[in-house]
Amino acid sequence: MTTAVLREMRWWDIEPVLELEKDLFPEDAWSRGMFWSDLAHARGPEATRRYVVAECPEGGRIVGYGGLASAGDVADVQTIAVAREHWGTGLGAVILTELLRAATAFECAQVLLECRVDNVRAQKLYERFGFEAIGFRRGYYQPGNVDAIVMRLNDPSTSVRGTEING
Repeated sequence: MTTAVLREMRWWDIEPVLELEKDLFPEDAWSRGMFWSDLAHARGPEATRRYVVAECPEGGRIVGYGGLASAGDVADVQTIAVAREHWGTGLGAVILTELLRAATAFECAQVLLECRVDNVRAQKLYERFGFEAIGFRRGYYQPGNVDAIVMRLNDPSTSVRGTEING
């Protein structure tokens, strides 16, 4: 299990998150404005978003992040990313667990996400949590024109019961 600590993503995290975003998703990286927009909906009593960063205790370097948006009783995993040197440490599962906890807190009955068809590592993570493929979005990831698998998890609370995260 990873030693990175999760905490709420704040505006000052956008620049280091963008560096990681550009390294991991060079063709279809999110923009600064996209992160700003989602973070604007992540605070206060009317919050509909939950964004977290994973930070190394030594040095405070951000090595992962994730975000979830909710609308009514449906949530959508907007993004999950883990620095390459932390692949295989369980950090992606820690971030996903936190996002599913947020979906449960938002009282969402199901969680949706899109995953690149060529990202088998991520697909296996989502399947371990109970997500099932329900369709495709042709050419979803641009400009590379890569298809996305649409996945769904019913009752996210069942996937996070009894799990623990550090942080």
